[in-house]
Amino acid sequence: MAPSWAAPGPQRTQRRPRTPPPPPLEPDEEEAAAEPEYTFNPIQAQKEIQIGDFYAKKKSYRAAAGRYEHATKWQPDLAEAYYKLGTAREKTEQHEQALAAFQRYLELAPTGRKAQEVKKKVAQLGKQQKPPSK
Repeated sequence: MAPSWAAPGPQRTQRRPRTPPPPPLEPDEEEAAAEPEYTFNPIQAQKEIQIGDFYAKKKSYRAAAGRYEHATKWQPDLAEAYYKLGTAREKTEQHEQALAAFQRYLELAPTGRKAQEVKKKVAQLGKQQKPPSK
């Protein structure tokens, strides 16, 4: 015998007709295309460097370079960001951009901790940029 709370026969559950989800909202084209307005913000620059370091650790150098680039926009005088940007660009074989980033590092920190290493890299990248003469 079935328990008293059980229904006497098989129950049919009615299914509601499935409605499709609403289409995603499209952002304004101007908003989507507009780049954020960069003002001096060293805290945001450090956050961008931390995120870039995460990507670099995962060997996603293109994403890391993007974050380091953002860091240079939030704090244009941050030499560390230019060093890391140059390193990431070098790993993605964007030698011209790497050279520019390393040169900017040397402008900001000519006697910095990594200045000797950067000078060697600039010399090496400079040789790669010059076409062989005939």
